[in-house]
Amino acid sequence: MSPIGLSLRNKPYRLSENLNRVKESLATLATGLRGKTVYKWSILIALALSVAPAAAQISLWKMGGQGLAWSQNDSSEVFIDFQTFPGSIAPTYFDGEENILSKLPFWSPFKFPTDLGYEDGLIPRVWRAANGFYWFTAGTLTTEWVDGDSSSYSPPVARGINSEWYTFDVGVPVPANVVGFYTPPHGFRADGTLLRDDIFKAFEVSIAEEFDPVLNLENNDNDYHRLETLIADVPLNFDANVQLEFPKQYVRFIRLRRNPSIDDKAFASGQANVQQGTIGEFELKGEGVPKRVFYLSKIISLGRTVNFGRLFWDATPMRMVKGVPTPVDDAQARLAISVRSGRDDDPNVYHEFTDTGAERTVSRARFEKDLKQPDQTTQGQIQEGKPGLRASIIYDQDNWTFWSFPIAEFGQPAPLERGNHIQVRLTFESSSFFDFVRLDSLWIETAPPLASQVIGEVARFDEPTPDGGLTEVYLGEMTDFTYDVRAQFDGATQPGFDTIRIRTGSRPQFKRLEMGQPLQVIEPTEVIEAESELVVRLPQSITRSRNEPVRLVFGTEVFIFANTFAGEVFDANEESLPQQIEAGNASDEISTNSLRVLGGAQDAGAPIENLAFSSEVLTPNGDGANDVLAISYTLFRLPGPVPVALNIYDLRGIRVGGLELGMQGAGPQTVHWDGRDASGELLVPGLYVMEIALKSEFKTFRHQQPLGLAY
Repeated sequence: MSPIGLSLRNKPYRLSENLNRVKESLATLATGLRGKTVYKWSILIALALSVAPAAAQISLWKMGGQGLAWSQNDSSEVFIDFQTFPGSIAPTYFDGEENILSKLPFWSPFKFPTDLGYEDGLIPRVWRAANGFYWFTAGTLTTEWVDGDSSSYSPPVARGINSEWYTFDVGVPVPANVVGFYTPPHGFRADGTLLRDDIFKAFEVSIAEEFDPVLNLENNDNDYHRLETLIADVPLNFDANVQLEFPKQYVRFIRLRRNPSIDDKAFASGQANVQQGTIGEFELKGEGVPKRVFYLSKIISLGRTVNFGRLFWDATPMRMVKGVPTPVDDAQARLAISVRSGRDDDPNVYHEFTDTGAERTVSRARFEKDLKQPDQTTQGQIQEGKPGLRASIIYDQDNWTFWSFPIAEFGQPAPLERGNHIQVRLTFESSSFFDFVRLDSLWIETAPPLASQVIGEVARFDEPTPDGGLTEVYLGEMTDFTYDVRAQFDGATQPGFDTIRIRTGSRPQFKRLEMGQPLQVIEPTEVIEAESELVVRLPQSITRSRNEPVRLVFGTEVFIFANTFAGEVFDANEESLPQQIEAGNASDEISTNSLRVLGGAQDAGAPIENLAFSSEVLTPNGDGANDVLAISYTLFRLPGPVPVALNIYDLRGIRVGGLELGMQGAGPQTVHWDGRDASGELLVPGLYVMEIALKSEFKTFRHQQPLGLAY
């Protein structure tokens, strides 16, 4: 391999070489800091970046530490603790005595909140019956039950028993072992009954850790369903302060239903009256940290347009030990970070209805202040669109990237296009009630753009102008593509680039490079055909003064229904950050204006295909021949990585061994097995059934094949 080839593999920039040298020289220091700092190299990399050459023009945008302060006022968050660790954030720890619901400052009374920017899990909800909209307008103020004030309550209104069920969504699963509710301490009903004596005579309570599918089945007041776990069914209650204990578990959804009791004479005659039962406050208690919590920053202006590089963070795994948060190395907790970038201050486009029922774009200010939310009936029917009503909100794909997949590996490149605004979403996850991650700071590399814009589009080589502008291929079939790139410059300070990287998703085969006007075949300086990407170094740089069209022709296989050939450009000789290629009209000879390719099957095959073994018989004798079995297969039509497992069964169908293979994406895969069970012992000679199992959200797909074992 040439030195240039090595440098291209290490790109997007040579700064990684500096980091490796710093890592080696400070390894002893890192060992001494273990348990006192962060995910291993954060301080060392920060030091390396601080001594990077000034010519690199790479700077750091930072939150926490010496950067922007973690702010509760400038963010949306659920159960984030800003006080316990000054300058840092962490999941809230509940002591088991406090009411978890009172920790949430704002609740929506609707199943489908109308708040702009609403995202599932970020706003807690408490609604009556199917959706809450009708009953809120009728005077049922369910949010009074969770305001931390037992003297406030939802005043009784005339209602039938069929609508007397209430759903609480905490937003995230929290540790809980007590659900409670009690009457207001003072006040009277209209009939003179003391509110403190106005108890729910009969009720049932059910809970769910995550979203329960029955929530999708409820459109009317009569559509009541219990949630996954019933914790109480009380036919006759005499307590004003109800405390229901159950085994500790994660709880997100709680459902309370008021049932008829023998004291409810009105029900016997079928009359709808103001029923008995007034709640002053609802409670949920438990000790530990939530299963996951969220922090969503506001949209932050960077003040200038930049390219984005790698993402780092300074975080410490923690465990609550006898009430004291303690750094540990084996916390069952993780942090995932998602980011998105934009070229304006709002990722949404807003619409209103016209006289004809069509939609037109309006400003956010008009959408919020001048337009009305359509009404909704108790059956969930939404008012027909007409002038003065809010219409759709769509995502501004032209100016904003979509949220990145959660980044959990330190120092990974952030998949962001150039932009002057950024937003950060943090997800703290824990699989233990007492383990969590404390985040001190995070930072991302930024640098001036290489060009004002780099546009690209892809098409099949044999069909550059497909019908409908959509490129379609057969899944798993080698196909040749043409990938055109065009740059735009608006300033002399934009240096340009000399290398293109395309994320193909599977191993590519480079065919040729074309440049110039008209396009002519030209020899590249270097080509790298990697496992899932193609890197091509151009013979001359693309700059403002020499801005030529570029076309890459290559072959590759597509294994998913919609594959985006994301690309980036960079300068192999300079300390710079790569710039993302943006989909658009890069060439008049191609009509797709897109980097996306759609995959379809010639016949409806299974998600697991081409299962094959390196040998029909595994002979783990230690002689070097067939001691280890190579198992190859291909995964198709997966939108993203999914859990995959290898299972080994005997002929009775009993599982005798296996391996968790982790998260795997579409494309060819290879794993190895040495003939041993989970305890490390060799299985007895015989015939076994090998199974590759793919675990999707709703179904497990399996592909099995027999194998002989002999020694």
